[in-house]
Amino acid sequence: MKRIVVLGAAESGVGAAVLAQKKGFDVFVSDMSKIKDKYKELLNKHAIVWEEGTHTEALILNADEVIKSPGIPDGAPVVRKIKEKNIPIISEIEFAGRYTKAKMICITGSNGKTTTTSLIYHILKKAGYNVGLAGNIGSSLALQVAENDFDYYVIELSSFQLDNMYDFKADIAVLMNITPDHLDRYEFNMQNYVDSKMRIVRNQTEQDAFVFWNDDPIVAEELRKYNIKAKLCPFSEFKSDSVIGYVNEEEYIIEGPVPFNMEQEELALCGKHNLYNSLAAGITADLAGVSNDKIREGLKTFEGVEHRLEKVARVRGVEFVNDSKATNVNACWYALDSMRTPTVLILGGKDKGNDYSEIFDLVREKCIGLVFLGVDNSKLHAAFDGFGIPIADVRSMKDCVDECFKMAKPGSTVLLSPCCASFDLFKNMEDRGEQFKECVRNL
Repeated sequence: MKRIVVLGAAESGVGAAVLAQKKGFDVFVSDMSKIKDKYKELLNKHAIVWEEGTHTEALILNADEVIKSPGIPDGAPVVRKIKEKNIPIISEIEFAGRYTKAKMICITGSNGKTTTTSLIYHILKKAGYNVGLAGNIGSSLALQVAENDFDYYVIELSSFQLDNMYDFKADIAVLMNITPDHLDRYEFNMQNYVDSKMRIVRNQTEQDAFVFWNDDPIVAEELRKYNIKAKLCPFSEFKSDSVIGYVNEEEYIIEGPVPFNMEQEELALCGKHNLYNSLAAGITADLAGVSNDKIREGLKTFEGVEHRLEKVARVRGVEFVNDSKATNVNACWYALDSMRTPTVLILGGKDKGNDYSEIFDLVREKCIGLVFLGVDNSKLHAAFDGFGIPIADVRSMKDCVDECFKMAKPGSTVLLSPCCASFDLFKNMEDRGEQFKECVRNL
């Protein structure tokens, strides 16, 4: 019996373990951290052997194949030892793809992928498609393959998930953009990160489609290096001969495969970044055969994504906006660009090799105050101290919200758009956003 070892016992790892056990493998799950009770219950329900708080090498290095959770870096000692033994390492997505004939709609990008993924899923679901939501959001793809029989999956893919995918193929691949992110995981080498993102087109054939933002300079440069066989479906804010999706005179237009148009003001999502998300989603739904009426309905009724430019409350004339998902500088740029009132901006967290110069002009133009929320704010001070804008340092979300409220004036906005990962003070991005919302509501 072939032995599968799963490293990491969270959503993706436990889902992979359940699918592997169902397919008749000898399965062992190992997590260096404590496993959440809900995942222990699922593993026990399926009689899958697991360990937590350690990696027992004798039980790992005898694997025929290892499924590695995306959060575990390649430099982890146990991963290095697995590689020394030449044991294949794959992702949960790669593994799950072996056991389903469903159409795969896969979305990646430095920014916008969660909103675009959610919007595509919303459109297909409203259109009556038998569709699952998986990857970075939704339930584990492997668990859904084990327990359901969907015809389509809409999958958000991070660069970490793409790294360990080899034979998996996207029927429709969507690349929103490529900007610096996670460079700490890629030896601070931007090309390494770019190469990971471009794996979204791996194995595509002439029967597949590749949807991408035509104006991204990095994507444009990379396209020259690849012999992409899939149908190219570029989109842009502006009309040109080279794109199939764009806006012209306030009208949202998709030229094919089935021509579609609607007034831009009818779109549920506002802002330039959301225009790109809506174009990518509309083109993808069109490629998947969704009717024009259903595409229009989906684009008009989508309610947005939590922690992404989420309006929390207005307190004594001050608007509070939760953009905790902005874990890189480019995401913050789009958030600031959408601000129409004087803004107190919250920055900080675990820096991933950020270059803050991208937002300098917008900070000067839009911001009346900066609050740095992090364990080490030295890089932020080096970047922004010379701007002549009031700055405060805080170590808790309550102190952060209190300082922002002091700086803000009626008619202004407090924006949490931190540019950084959350792991220095919070469990994750969601925890940071939830604490922000709670503290705002307690003002």
